Amino acid sequence: MDRKLRDFLGAKTAKTFAEVLEIETVGELLRHYPRRYLKKGELTPFDELEVGDQATVNGRVKKVTARALDSKIEIRPDEVHKFRKRRTITKVVVTDGRNDLEAAFFNQPWLLTKLTPGTSALFWGEVTMFRDIMQLKNPGTEILDEEDLTEAEIERRARPFRPLYPATSKLPTATIERSIKIVLDGLDDRIDDPVPDLVLDKEKLLGLRDALQKVHLPDTEKDIHDAQRRFRFEEALVMQTILAQRRAVTDALNAVPRPRVEGGLLDEFDQRLPFELTEGQAAVGEEIFADLARSHPMHRLLQGEVGSGKTVVALRAMLSVVDNGGQAALLAPTEVLAVQHHKTLTKMLGELAEQGMLGGAENATKIGLLTGSLNAAARRTAMLDAAGGAAGIVVGTHALLEDKVQFADLGLVVVDEQHRFGVEQRAALSAKSGENTPHVLVMTATPIPRTVAMTVFGDLAVSTLTQLPAGRSPIQSSVVPAKERPDWLQRAWARVREEVGKGHQVYVVCPRIGDDVKNATDEEGELLETDEGGKKQARPPISVLQVYDALTEILHDLRVEILHGRLPADEKDAVMSRFAAGEIDVLIATTVIEVGVDVPNASTMVIMDADRFGISQLHQLRGRVGRGKVPGLCLLVTDLWAGSKSYARLEAVASTTDGFELSRIDLETRREGDVLGVAQSGKRSSLKLLSVLRDEDVILAARQEATRIVGVDPALSEFPELLAIVRNALESETTEYLEKT
Repeated sequence: MDRKLRDFLGAKTAKTFAEVLEIETVGELLRHYPRRYLKKGELTPFDELEVGDQATVNGRVKKVTARALDSKIEIRPDEVHKFRKRRTITKVVVTDGRNDLEAAFFNQPWLLTKLTPGTSALFWGEVTMFRDIMQLKNPGTEILDEEDLTEAEIERRARPFRPLYPATSKLPTATIERSIKIVLDGLDDRIDDPVPDLVLDKEKLLGLRDALQKVHLPDTEKDIHDAQRRFRFEEALVMQTILAQRRAVTDALNAVPRPRVEGGLLDEFDQRLPFELTEGQAAVGEEIFADLARSHPMHRLLQGEVGSGKTVVALRAMLSVVDNGGQAALLAPTEVLAVQHHKTLTKMLGELAEQGMLGGAENATKIGLLTGSLNAAARRTAMLDAAGGAAGIVVGTHALLEDKVQFADLGLVVVDEQHRFGVEQRAALSAKSGENTPHVLVMTATPIPRTVAMTVFGDLAVSTLTQLPAGRSPIQSSVVPAKERPDWLQRAWARVREEVGKGHQVYVVCPRIGDDVKNATDEEGELLETDEGGKKQARPPISVLQVYDALTEILHDLRVEILHGRLPADEKDAVMSRFAAGEIDVLIATTVIEVGVDVPNASTMVIMDADRFGISQLHQLRGRVGRGKVPGLCLLVTDLWAGSKSYARLEAVASTTDGFELSRIDLETRREGDVLGVAQSGKRSSLKLLSVLRDEDVILAARQEATRIVGVDPALSEFPELLAIVRNALESETTEYLEKT
């Protein structure tokens, strides 16, 4: 399985696999599984294709035309030979019996005589949409009822199920199919299996050799099912073994127990709370206190809806550590959020945060703030307070991780907003604690389905807050189709004026600040075509500056200001302070206000070009309103027409405020790499058959087996084949997302 492909396929083909698909070994090729299978005589339903996919379809030619590009002369079949050296385009309309798609082939006029109407053929390429017509970009083709084939080719095409692989124009599915057949024929009958025999027997799984044969060359649908089930389990087992090893390492580390202390800051804070904790807040608090009392470091994920009270839970955990003589660090992803947290914690603690100050409580602590933009004097003070122990709680950005920043006794690290910081950063924080490792609490306002939590955060215990604190007002959401119903947009601005007239405030959120945007797309991710030279171009997402110019006219008598991430830190703080103080009526902002900004008087949010945001992000954004006693209103403005997929996403957001339901909808519409956080990094997902959303039973079973295996043999010395595939996953970049949890 580790042998180079050139030993089987030759240097030229092996080089193509390496360059196009990053496949270099036998094992990597054999784990390039079919995306689906073509059943003999069955056409591919085109309505199952998704824009952006590299797809291979079986269709019947409906119409074919060809013309010369220089003269636009239509080419007749008997004239093809005259155009062999000229630039041509051959357009083919293919049907599945109900729907059509188009494919355009450049400089291949001979296809006019091969792809005649009625011909069955495979077509592959990237699925695109143009003017409501489905197309294949950079297409390739293989004629199924071709004559004069070799005996091997006849046998290959005669199989009951033909595998269709993730492919490209340079490496079509037929080439991959032929290459895999060559490699399979050269494999030993018995090859080392990373799944231990005991697990294979217990889970009734196929062995590796048998599974490879059946996944690539199936004779029945049962072959496909059994082979895919085995490889799903293998993928889950590798991931869960990595996570089980990480849990074992964490459990072996030492941490200073920080049990709850009676009569300390925590008790004092609880007595002063102006509200009662929800049942969920109290229960999660007890889970965290139990973890903090252990001599091994806590690693816990706290997830909860926007406004579910995670900050209170985290603060109570931090106070428990301070009561034990330790310090807590709150790590925020942005300066705006760090400053907001510092203000929030200071306000919540009141005189309990005024150590050494006139009016401060006797047992008070100090809350430090450390960000990159502090001036030299403020930075020096913050670092001295952290190093000397004067600051029981230190809030900051990644500036907290710098070597120069030291703590007297760091006992707890709280990481806000699912800000995944990796193994190296954990080590950097641990080094600040001497021989002991700090406890870690990771918070997120994005609800995470259980299977995703087990996969992406599998080395963390998970606590969930589902209740909203008493007093939170409901939020009504509506879609405003500005292009289809411009009067609705006018009504939206009238509603903004009405809300301000009642003494409330309004957010207007835009996708960008104001610079030019290249490669902007329409609602389905496609670049639009202009009339000038056929070049594709789209309206860029609307900007803060554009909307400000428009609203200062429409709402000329209101106090309108802007806020975005490129403003100087002191200016951002000043704007937010004025908005919080009620000195600004309408704040036009980017997503800088997505998390942490808490203005109870803000009742309304208008999100411009709402289709440019993801479902979870829209849910997070609207959580900024309805935080007081006044019901919240969120208007989702879009230029889309009803019926598009993106419009349906907006309707889903408007239909429910259940974050877990929206999270499920969101994840179902995304690809596995996006779910795992690898798509944006350009890395391939290591999951090829396993779905973290659908395969909960497989992940649970694999987790149990991985925990058992690592429990008796943490180094996997008795399982060399499993160790090899785990190492390969860790050494490659395909599991980078695991390193970021």
